[in-house]
Amino acid sequence: MPEPLTLTHPRESFAFEQAEGPDQAFASAYQKNRLHHAWLLCGPQGLGKASFAFRCARFLMGHDRDPRFGTLGMSPDDADVRLITAGSHPDLLVLEREMGESKLKKNISVDAVREIGEFFSKAPSRSAYRVCIIDSVDDLNVNSANALLKILEEPPHKGILFLISHSPGRLLPTIRSRCRRLTFLPWTDQAVEAFLRKRADIDEEAIGRLVRLAHGAPGRALSLMEEGALEMDAFAGKLLEKPLPPRSELMQAAAMFKSSSAKNDGARKFATFMMCLTDRLHERALSTETPQKGQNYSQLWSRLNQAVGEVEAVNLDRGDYFWSVYNELATLS
Repeated sequence: MPEPLTLTHPRESFAFEQAEGPDQAFASAYQKNRLHHAWLLCGPQGLGKASFAFRCARFLMGHDRDPRFGTLGMSPDDADVRLITAGSHPDLLVLEREMGESKLKKNISVDAVREIGEFFSKAPSRSAYRVCIIDSVDDLNVNSANALLKILEEPPHKGILFLISHSPGRLLPTIRSRCRRLTFLPWTDQAVEAFLRKRADIDEEAIGRLVRLAHGAPGRALSLMEEGALEMDAFAGKLLEKPLPPRSELMQAAAMFKSSSAKNDGARKFATFMMCLTDRLHERALSTETPQKGQNYSQLWSRLNQAVGEVEAVNLDRGDYFWSVYNELATLS
């Protein structure tokens, strides 16, 4: 079993690997006095976009440079940097989805976005800039996106926005056009593997599975590990082998997926399970001994690849859906 792991919050992450391009681009704009008022940080989730946003905030708002942490590196002992790390700097505003009664809300509200305008209406109190980070801009609804657009149309004096986006193609074109874009590229499997070896005490098989599931995003690999993806992956593997798991284990899984509470996020666990299962189905489709079996696995993979979105879109019972998936798998394995 993997060792317990506590993820580092982006505001506390000083070491930043595999991002020399974004570092240099931002540093060059700063040195030439051509800082854009809005930076759109794009790329798959887990590549360190939020860490980079806080890295830039420290660079703009702090005073003590520290080359040990790269081009934009700042000393952890800098007074402003310590305030940023503690989440209490008066010149930094961070917008994220808020927690509801039992889980995160689906969107960042329009009222929260309107706070940005009020925030930027004031002069910096102790730093050269006021900085706002939206993590992520994908979580805006129609009204909050339009509210953000109004702010982007009137750039604040000494104000910088960092908009984090995992799916920039879904944003309003008018938002994209008013930002300078920095793209974060997936890491190689070898780089993700090295990243994991430094941070997690797990065996070779576990590292291999996490690297495959991460698709080049090291932060995603760590998140998956913390969320119990290795256990879900092992369970998905059992469903593709003989003998199939005992019914008691299947009933426990169905109940877990169906549940939705502060202690057990069934929707997240169901999504993790389906991701692991479809990955294993894809492997099977490519490695079966007969073309017909490969086609059967491929067809099931294609159907289940969109399952999570379909289940959530029409509010299907996740437990019942699991049983339907199990019945299909039983005919294949």
